[in-house]
Amino acid sequence: MDPNPRSHGHDARAAGPYRVVQWATGGVGAHALRAVLDHPGLALAGVRVHDPAKAGVDAGMLCGSSVTTGVTATTDVDEILALGPDCVLYMPRLFDVDDVCRLLVAGINVVTTHGDLRHPDTVDPAVCARVEAACWFGGASILSTGIAPGFVTETLPVALSSIQRSIDRMSIEESVDLAEPGTSRLLLETMGFGAAPAPFDEQRLAHAEQTFGPSLRLVADAVRLPLDGFDVLGEVALAEHDVPLECTTLAAGTVAAQRITVSGRRAGRVLLRLRSTWYCTSALRPAWPVRATGWHVAIDGETPIEMDLRYPADPSGMSAMSPRYAANRAVNAVAYLCAAPPGIRTTLDLPPLTANLG
Repeated sequence: MDPNPRSHGHDARAAGPYRVVQWATGGVGAHALRAVLDHPGLALAGVRVHDPAKAGVDAGMLCGSSVTTGVTATTDVDEILALGPDCVLYMPRLFDVDDVCRLLVAGINVVTTHGDLRHPDTVDPAVCARVEAACWFGGASILSTGIAPGFVTETLPVALSSIQRSIDRMSIEESVDLAEPGTSRLLLETMGFGAAPAPFDEQRLAHAEQTFGPSLRLVADAVRLPLDGFDVLGEVALAEHDVPLECTTLAAGTVAAQRITVSGRRAGRVLLRLRSTWYCTSALRPAWPVRATGWHVAIDGETPIEMDLRYPADPSGMSAMSPRYAANRAVNAVAYLCAAPPGIRTTLDLPPLTANLG
């Protein structure tokens, strides 16, 4: 018997409304909660919070909506399980495999913005086996849509590969102009801007590989060119002149730009490369090419192509808007995951995600 009878033969979005629980209402979670309330194919069943001060508060108030929903938040996981929702949007600060497995065993699908399960083949085998067993026991599935990775690092490159018959290299570049209004002095100091140059922290480089590596592996798997491994490089550039910013001034000769490059190797050459660059000025030593805040995707191959994506918004409002890029994709994935067979699912397992705006 098919453990998930909704998984075949029809448009997943037509099977709703799906009953959804929002788990955590932080930066991304609050935006996801608001999106669930506005989604015609979803119905809010409950809200899980960690802060006791939020317990009993109406969901509308937690996400800044003027609508009173009648659904109040709880800190009790058992209460969430008792609701029997179709799906949980799982967005706490830390990924807890115990909580996730409890949901899956109970037959509750999980969409998460955490990247722990993005590429199952490279997850700790014991963790992967445990989650898969929970999925099959409950007839449920789990999908990681990611916060930083996701559409630009997986879906878009895979779509662009459809016009290729050979690929020499695929590059994905993220650029962030920190000279824009709204950047905090604390952020700059924490990242080492305005300081003397120093070797990149090894933990930060390892985190970059953990964050972006699974997405690069998924893209490589999609085109049947699996990667052999990664090289990670951290670099800094110095200010040619004093750089006056809204919150401080970076002295000439101090760090004014940083970049981390994660390169995926296959057969001794770089096949996929993702580079994140943060900068406060274009007058750098050494001279680096810098782009406006956004993404640049390029494929060198039989049919070379490049694409730029920009955020056409007031820079001072970007910090408030940027969580929606992660939240909305996760919400739009709910119907597709609920219709999928049990197991750990990835971008490559599901149809292209489209929004239900009806």
